[in-house]
Amino acid sequence: MKNWQSKEALTDLLCSLVNHQSITGTSAEIALAEYLHHLLAQTAYFQTNPSHLKLHPLDDGRRLLSALVKGKEEKAETVILLSHFDVVEIEDYGSLKNLAFHPMELTREMKKRHSQLPGQIQSDLASGEWLFGRGAMDMKAGIAVHLSMLEKAMEGEFSGNVLLLSVPDEEVNSKGMLTALPVLEELKYKENLHYQACLNGEPMFSKYPGDESHYVYTGSIGKVLPGFYCYGKESHVGEPFAGINPNLMTSYLTQEMELSEAFLEHADDEVTPPPVSLMQRDLKEKYSVQTPHAAIVMYNVHYLKQSFAGLNEKLLAAGKQAAKAVESHVNRKAAAFSEKAADFTVPKAKVNVLMYEDLYKEAVRRFGQEEITRRQNLLVSQRTEGDRDFSARIVQELAVLCKDLAPMIVLFYSPPFYPAVSSMHDPFIQGTVSHVKQFVKQTYQIELTVSEFFTGLSDLSYVGPVSSTSKLQQLTANLPLQHNGFVFPEDMMENLSMPVLNIGPLGRDPHQWTERLELTYSFEYLPVILTEAISHLLKNK
Repeated sequence: MKNWQSKEALTDLLCSLVNHQSITGTSAEIALAEYLHHLLAQTAYFQTNPSHLKLHPLDDGRRLLSALVKGKEEKAETVILLSHFDVVEIEDYGSLKNLAFHPMELTREMKKRHSQLPGQIQSDLASGEWLFGRGAMDMKAGIAVHLSMLEKAMEGEFSGNVLLLSVPDEEVNSKGMLTALPVLEELKYKENLHYQACLNGEPMFSKYPGDESHYVYTGSIGKVLPGFYCYGKESHVGEPFAGINPNLMTSYLTQEMELSEAFLEHADDEVTPPPVSLMQRDLKEKYSVQTPHAAIVMYNVHYLKQSFAGLNEKLLAAGKQAAKAVESHVNRKAAAFSEKAADFTVPKAKVNVLMYEDLYKEAVRRFGQEEITRRQNLLVSQRTEGDRDFSARIVQELAVLCKDLAPMIVLFYSPPFYPAVSSMHDPFIQGTVSHVKQFVKQTYQIELTVSEFFTGLSDLSYVGPVSSTSKLQQLTANLPLQHNGFVFPEDMMENLSMPVLNIGPLGRDPHQWTERLELTYSFEYLPVILTEAISHLLKNK
């Protein structure tokens, strides 16, 4: 018996998924994984094949879900349906916060406030085809449609196997997907599967306001999270020229990095968004009239095909330019002060700039590998911070050991890291996309636009073919967490690498309080489109 094959049934299913307030890191994130397991465990297929449905633990107690439906004929060909079930927080909803996880009620309330909303939202509300709510677009609609595909697989509608994989933590660190990699590896050999492709269900992202295009994506954009640890020279506020304030250093770094055109990358008609600051603060824990000794700043940097060596060069150049600006600022202000204070001697400001790898080697040279390893192991054993703060703590431990190098700016990387991946030039994916485009145009008179990179970041980054030919070691050598409680699974990713494709629902305003899903395309057209895509992926190679 099929339960999720109509627009109305999928809308009801979506509402039940959104009702679970699965904000990343909350108990509801665990509850939703269990709810998905409960829904599937009631089906006849999984009652007959209970070993094909499983919740897999993350090391922090959260869980991911795998659900394998094998075709009636014994075949290895398998399509993975990938999704994430966590959502971002809801503080942006303001007075509507209590309705954020109740799509029907929130949509009705939006209609009451119709005249107060922007024109595009008013138009969408008037059509009666849009449903509001946190996660409705990103990406519980994708999960709902994937469940409908799994239901079709249970009925034997596909010539091959369908593996549904739904994970937590995509919105923060992607620990769910990183944990899923060995699960996929195990299933591959245990069940004799050949992964034809990974089909993600992330929603379409508009490229500009008013963009009405319908997108499919053959890859996913890359992202690195570089940080600059600024170790200043502390002083009493009564003697400001006796040191250099690290807050001054971070301010000039942000002027260099924020929205910098130096980091824009073009690939055909794709352009990466410029960098933005995600964290900027000093590391002083208590108030006093001593200036902070250190400060930290981190930036979101997207990339498509450029090398990590190239990224390192651009980031170092920004750091060196900021250092020069700091030196100039301090020297200029000191000179001005000396005009008022006759007995004041103008100090000469100098800021060193180096990579984490260089700082690490210098600390090893001075204290020996055994001592540095001991200190880092001790930090790991006492860790209480998240990835970003702990990365900074590891850098700080080395900086303190090399204090005479201060003032200094140290460039490093922190998780999460999303490799840029692309199947744009894979003949298998090209054939599937061409087939789907033609089918959609003939069936719905909609012209699909093929985009090489999904720009919203996705877990496809961990299973797709990487688009850069550079060595990952150029990044991991400057990742303080690598081998300190964290290992980026480069070898496993290479073993699992497969063609990727993203065909998802239509929505607007992800991560905003106006997040909404269009129902006709998403729940009438998309299930038919996905059925065609999966059938083509399983029949051809």
